[in-house]
Amino acid sequence: MKNRADEVRVVDFTATRVATLEHRGDPAGLDDSVNKFITWRRQNGLPPAASATFNILYDKLPACDPDEFRFDLCAATDRDIAANELGVVAKTIPGGKCAVLRHVGSEAGIGETLYCLFAQWLPTSGAELRDFPVFFQRVSFAPEVPAHESVTDVFLPLR
Repeated sequence: MKNRADEVRVVDFTATRVATLEHRGDPAGLDDSVNKFITWRRQNGLPPAASATFNILYDKLPACDPDEFRFDLCAATDRDIAANELGVVAKTIPGGKCAVLRHVGSEAGIGETLYCLFAQWLPTSGAELRDFPVFFQRVSFAPEVPAHESVTDVFLPLR
């Protein structure tokens, strides 16, 4: 596994209000949640080109029980989120210092980027984790670009 710790940047992330679909349960059902969220975004005029896309990863697989898996699908918006049949709610990704490492490529390789942040960069950085889970900003993704050209910034919240 390639050590990319020298590519990690520390940034001050601005608190971001997001419309959120909370996926709870087996990751095998994540595609269904993604499709519901896409439907909601279309209904509400918040395409990825106009509204930054985030994901919040609460649990690590395979460490957690698949039935307990939690993953949020988010779109940045300052709008109020009306009650809706798809279950999209308003949340805020808190602002603060974060380590960021860019992942280029398909989802299959994102574990290596997480490993670099947690196992290679963090232990030698002198930084401490903040009480908020790792989150992703999807910079470019399918179907706009081929999966192997997807760009995801992985944020590790720090104290």
